Amino acid sequence: MVNVRAIKLGKKAPKVDPRTLKLSKYTASLPTPPESVDWTKGVTSWGMMDNDTLGDCVCAMTGHGVQVATLNSPDSEVTPPDSAILNLYEGACGYVPGNESTDQGCVIVDTLNWVRNNIPWTHKGHPVHHHPYQLFAYADPDPSNISHIKQAIATFGTLGIGLQLPVTAQNQVGGLWDVVGDGQTGDSAPGSWGGHAVIVPAYNADYLTCITWGALQKMSYAFFATYVDEAHALLYRAWVQQFGSQYPEMLAQLEADLQVVTG
Repeated sequence: MVNVRAIKLGKKAPKVDPRTLKLSKYTASLPTPPESVDWTKGVTSWGMMDNDTLGDCVCAMTGHGVQVATLNSPDSEVTPPDSAILNLYEGACGYVPGNESTDQGCVIVDTLNWVRNNIPWTHKGHPVHHHPYQLFAYADPDPSNISHIKQAIATFGTLGIGLQLPVTAQNQVGGLWDVVGDGQTGDSAPGSWGGHAVIVPAYNADYLTCITWGALQKMSYAFFATYVDEAHALLYRAWVQQFGSQYPEMLAQLEADLQVVTG
């Protein structure tokens, strides 16, 4: 079980960026999501990625996304080194090593945009903008539409979410995150513990599974509905290489729209 005293949070409030793509535009033609999906392939240990000493949970989220994407690619699973996660925390979030006052966490959207354009983990022999571990694109599903959430996980393999964790979640780390009490007041109030970011690579009829603090963590659908304040379907190049042939029209539209919003 994870030692709650040895972990940190660090997600800042959601940022509205009018350029952000909406997932509903691309998944309208996809089939109903399956009853269950699990892209973890039995892996249970994912690495802390400095989230025990720094509020870099957003950066760790993207690192865990790389792990899941590459685990399901023809290449072997790749874990970005802690030095890469630290570089990301510095570049995208303004952290200055040795200066505790700059350990203030990250805005998810700002971090994802930085990752798309500045890959902190490199792989010899691959051009930067066609790197298999590059974040090719991300698009936002509606957090309140659980069918969209399941479609995002089933199609893209990795869903990055932001949560406003309640204090009551502390005693559930390593078990099942579920709503305690009314989910609105006291220790069950959203954000009473703090903001956090995780990757969700699996779900079934009873709960979703996320990766956080180096381990798998279950969360009920009621917990998701109560405490998630943003969701981003992450599409890595490694995922495109393995599954892109299944969705050629969707990928072509994504590429065209990216050119419009990013130039």
